[in-house]
Amino acid sequence: MSVNKWFHVKHAFENIVVGGGHAGVEASLASARMGTPTLLITMKKSAVARMSCNPAIGGLAKGHLVAEIDALGGEMAKVIDLTGIQFKMLNRSKGRAVWSPRAQADKIRYSLEFQRRLADQDNLTVLEDIVFCIIAENRQVVGVETASHGSISCKTVIVTAGTFLNGLIHIGMEHFPGGRLGEKSACGLTKSLENLGIKSGRLKTGTPPRIRADSINYNNVTPQFGDSNPIPFSFQTKDFSPKNIPCYITHTTALTHKILRGGFNQSPLFSGKIKGVGPRYCPSIEDKIVRFENRDSHQIFLEPEWENANQIYVNGFSTSLPLETQICALRSIPGLENAEILKPGYAIEYDYFPSYQLKRTLESKLIDGLFLAGQVNGTSGYEEAAALGLMAGINASLKINKEQPFHLDRSEAYIGVLIDDLITKSPTEPYRMFTSSAEYRLLLRFDNADQRLSQKGYDLGLVEKYINESARSKRETIKDSIQYLQSTFVGPSDINPILSACGECPVSSSITLYKALCRPPIHIDSLLTFFPKDLTTRIRSCKSLDEQIEIDVKYAGYVQRQELQIQQLKKQESLKIPGDLIFTNIKSITKEAREKLSQIRPETIGQAARIPGVSPSDITALMILLKK
Repeated sequence: MSVNKWFHVKHAFENIVVGGGHAGVEASLASARMGTPTLLITMKKSAVARMSCNPAIGGLAKGHLVAEIDALGGEMAKVIDLTGIQFKMLNRSKGRAVWSPRAQADKIRYSLEFQRRLADQDNLTVLEDIVFCIIAENRQVVGVETASHGSISCKTVIVTAGTFLNGLIHIGMEHFPGGRLGEKSACGLTKSLENLGIKSGRLKTGTPPRIRADSINYNNVTPQFGDSNPIPFSFQTKDFSPKNIPCYITHTTALTHKILRGGFNQSPLFSGKIKGVGPRYCPSIEDKIVRFENRDSHQIFLEPEWENANQIYVNGFSTSLPLETQICALRSIPGLENAEILKPGYAIEYDYFPSYQLKRTLESKLIDGLFLAGQVNGTSGYEEAAALGLMAGINASLKINKEQPFHLDRSEAYIGVLIDDLITKSPTEPYRMFTSSAEYRLLLRFDNADQRLSQKGYDLGLVEKYINESARSKRETIKDSIQYLQSTFVGPSDINPILSACGECPVSSSITLYKALCRPPIHIDSLLTFFPKDLTTRIRSCKSLDEQIEIDVKYAGYVQRQELQIQQLKKQESLKIPGDLIFTNIKSITKEAREKLSQIRPETIGQAARIPGVSPSDITALMILLKK
């Protein structure tokens, strides 16, 4: 970064972002681009956007989040497109709603690219320091206290501290403070927030060992390449021809499991040393062999951490067992008979703040101007963190400028599902996004994120006009194409050859192109010969637009059903609940509902209806009361 980006006391900042991880970089860039003088405080400038765990971006549902971040004007998609070393579309054997991209990253270039973007951003200053106190007066944020630069005033603060708050690393029966292996933990900030009335909890996550690439026997592992014709994450990426560096697959054996079980007496997980709750859907190898005791084998993915790396990430082998046990277990896996560990696997416990304490904007319900984003909200994963950081950065800037807050409904984006789940369900284990979490996933596909959200990003000042115009043009082309399909009839002599070629029964009278396309084996490519030339050109000018048209036609019934459900949802979301309503005084709802509503304090009837323990009859009683 250039020297003029370093901190100077004379600078005046309106928004301060605490933490330079995946949430922090998106928050600070969004805030600065919206015209807000922003200060990003990070413990180590060279660790900005560092990949602490797996060297990858995207995955099931996570790829949807990355596309939505891109459509709203965030950076994650563009950076991984520049620095990825293998790209793959997951779930291709299933419906398009659950297709999701994933990329292996060159983690060194990924972090460096974010450092460059931060340095080049106007209105943004980066400071290397530690924040140990949030300063508030009359329940309003007024600044932060730092270890080296004293007090710094501001109007809003976004805490994006990741796993660093009182971070404690476990390897076997040894444990020591750290936010990541080799990096200090952050102390004092949790206590500061607790003194302001914010409740905290404790979570746990883990990471596998890294091994030397030249210690692997590649004759005993299976190479796994990415797609030969990969699809980029960002809708702005053109001329996409990334590298396709292979990963490798192997598997644990019965001997591996025996060795691991032999180390359980020195496991911090099973001995009670670790108190925090770990991620259900990303368990350690110890968890796997206990929970799935009937399985003799688990897949292991060997992933390079950067191009030409001699350091390999052993995906699927997250562990906190002693180093000796890790080495013995790894060497019982085919291809890893001579594996040499460069960095051991470890578990890390850290503080978080349950999200029921937040508004939909990610601002604290208790302290005005305090925002929380990322793993401190109780999430797991770079993509979830980046999405929350972007939303917090947007809303902090809007608050400073006295503009209306910005939020996304469950029906609009996976980001809306993520925030709503965190606030209303307040999970007590690290939250991970899944396509099954989104009830409107047929409408919230990866391929249409720009059409859904670019206008919103443009209105916020984060998306350029030509990008928004491109998304608008796609929407119009889809609409015009469906209208043409519905209004254009073709005779048996024209359509039957196409139907027969696909194994479909011929017709005896004219049918619309729309009816023809509704048949499962018929694809739009075979019908484009009936389209006017200008419409065909418009369709083919945008990658995958023909597939989007086909999805809208073939799943029209499901789409209409989801749209009706969305209308009902919007009615509930429009019914606001007064912030000063005392739920404990409402005797017409159950005791459990009163307790849950008092704790979470939902902002709308829709939110209240999604809180576990609040029944439909409770909602009916609450609506009657509000009408009165």
